Amino acid sequence: MSEILHASLKDDNTPETFPLRHLSKTGVRFPSRFVKVEPISAYGNSFHISIWFVSLAGIADEEYVKDTKLRFDEVNRFPDSRFPVVNATDALRIQHRENAALRHILKHLRQRRFLGPFKAIMSCAGVELEHPLVTELYDNIVSNGNWSAAEQAIDNAASAGLFDAYLNSKQPHAVWRRLYGVDANGDVPSRRGGHAMCIDEQHGHIYMFGGWDGQKSLDDLWVYDIETDRWRMISQSVLQEQHGPRPRSCHKMAFDSKTGAIYVLGGLLESDSGAADSSNSWIDPSAPAEEGRTEYAQSYADFYRYHTQGPDSGTWELLSKDTSSTGGPPLIFDHQMVMDTDRQVLYVNGGRVNDATVTTIKYSGFYSYTVSTGKWKLLHSNDGTLSALSHRFGHSMVLDPNERTLYIFAGMGEEKYLSDMHTYNIDTQVATELFSNFTAAGGPDKTFTQRAVIDPSCREIYVFCGLTRGAQSPLPRLDLPATSWICRYGDPSHPWTKILPEEPGDGDGPAQIQQPRARYAHQVVYDSRSKTVYLHGGNAGRLLENGELDENPSGDSSVEQRLDDFWCMKLKRPGPGEIIRRARFQIRCQQFRELCADAPAVVALRFLQTQVHEVVDHSTSEAHVFRELLSYMLAEQSRPETSSSQGTAGMQAGDEMADGAQVESDAEAADGSPEVPEDRFKQRTEVFESLLEFFPADAKQPSSNLVDMIGWYEESIHE
Repeated sequence: MSEILHASLKDDNTPETFPLRHLSKTGVRFPSRFVKVEPISAYGNSFHISIWFVSLAGIADEEYVKDTKLRFDEVNRFPDSRFPVVNATDALRIQHRENAALRHILKHLRQRRFLGPFKAIMSCAGVELEHPLVTELYDNIVSNGNWSAAEQAIDNAASAGLFDAYLNSKQPHAVWRRLYGVDANGDVPSRRGGHAMCIDEQHGHIYMFGGWDGQKSLDDLWVYDIETDRWRMISQSVLQEQHGPRPRSCHKMAFDSKTGAIYVLGGLLESDSGAADSSNSWIDPSAPAEEGRTEYAQSYADFYRYHTQGPDSGTWELLSKDTSSTGGPPLIFDHQMVMDTDRQVLYVNGGRVNDATVTTIKYSGFYSYTVSTGKWKLLHSNDGTLSALSHRFGHSMVLDPNERTLYIFAGMGEEKYLSDMHTYNIDTQVATELFSNFTAAGGPDKTFTQRAVIDPSCREIYVFCGLTRGAQSPLPRLDLPATSWICRYGDPSHPWTKILPEEPGDGDGPAQIQQPRARYAHQVVYDSRSKTVYLHGGNAGRLLENGELDENPSGDSSVEQRLDDFWCMKLKRPGPGEIIRRARFQIRCQQFRELCADAPAVVALRFLQTQVHEVVDHSTSEAHVFRELLSYMLAEQSRPETSSSQGTAGMQAGDEMADGAQVESDAEAADGSPEVPEDRFKQRTEVFESLLEFFPADAKQPSSNLVDMIGWYEESIHE
């Protein structure tokens, strides 16, 4: 049976809907006869496991399902029968099943050395068992024992990018670097939290507006030039400019790369009578947000656009004095806003309504704004089963423009920190819950005011945690040191990975490693061209020694630590050089084993001390394998010589002419002259198949074996 869902249920009476995986790893639909629901753990220690109601939704028409199953099962066997291929989807599915069956047969034949049938099928079926470079690797290792050519094949595979998927799946390290750029006067943006940033990737500019410095809301506008590492203050107070917005914090900005416009919406607005810092909102959710202020007596949801390009460059435009009067959201803060540049549509999700006339928390809904028409649209109201999508604030929302999908997750709702994740397809307008609890799926703790950016090309979301609540304490806390995560939404089997801190370099001690301190209410943007994250400011709070926020501050410690530091971060992933080294180690180990049988002991020992030693990593399990090779040599030398001990490894290690002689000898073996001994063929095959770990699934032979599939089938028909 295949796992099609791993999730958790909430302890309430609200129906929950989960999408079931119905595609194989190669994107082909597969039929199912049964669905097994297996409870793993109860809600609490004093509870028994119970599921009261389960239903399946989909196409339930009996004739349709029957016809689909018959077509799926029978077309390959009876191509001219009454089950025709009716559409392109059927044709692709049939072709996939045919290719999968042939590839399993080809793998089986090659493993059993039935090369005649193997070559016949390969020549007439037109099916590729693997990438040509993988075939070249097999020929050089298993068929020919051409070790130098095998190592060259590994180098070629690395150059072709065949190891990229494997490398990207490994846990990366964060390399942080603090940026000290200033403006022409030697100034930088002041300390603040709850500000907004956006990035113009094409021109390498990062824009920053507003925020709260602990005493007042800000309305200064800055731009940072990435190439020159220089800040420039565009305006000390945009309120003084025509149509400029008021000072604010907890607002959002979105950059339109097509027009160069910046959109500004929402926030906590500065009152005429002064600001009151309600920074205890992380303890009392009914209070204003962490960066809270006293609002205007009459607060309206104003909406602005700032032009960075064209004839109107450097000017503000008031798009609406009150978006709620034109079908848009009310005045909100801690919401999320992203720009669909291709369709010229803004999406605004969630947020807390800034209404001083009510004492209970009110949440906003899910809206879209079409730039060409200037019209707002409520995508769904804040009730019903889809309310979880927007019934939150201090959350994250990012857009994958390639998949036309929004990812919405975490934040706070109903006075609780959340750890769920949803998707919303902006073309089909279908919302789907990916995780009801991503913590249980190996992700971060429930988190609030975290920041997230997306890299659509890698299908990864980078999450920089803010306030969290662990299972052991209801109090919010900042993880010490600061934690960051990757959500690989393209890999449902292992979606969450924690980003590791930077590794000390050669000669560098831990003190040389730079990393920003834990914080919340900070801002993060991402440059997808250079794969660089930029982080600025935020609030370090008042921390106890265990990392929890001090809920009873007194004296000087009552002053929160707002920050003005500016950082950039790149992920350091394992490079192809490490894969090449590991592959060479395995290849040379096999070459050494054959030298032990084919060459004098002194030649084998010299090869072990030089060629194998230079590629072994003594800090890993390779050191144990390396030590065992000497024992292998002693055991091999004690055996009597046989005719099967004459191979190619000794020739290659003995002189410079070995490669040419070796290739000729093994070519004859492939044609029927003395074959590779069975035990040696098995060893070489094991080495080759161990190297397949580094290759993607679509570039190598199937991982499952034909004989195992026969076993599974026989077991299924006897059940």
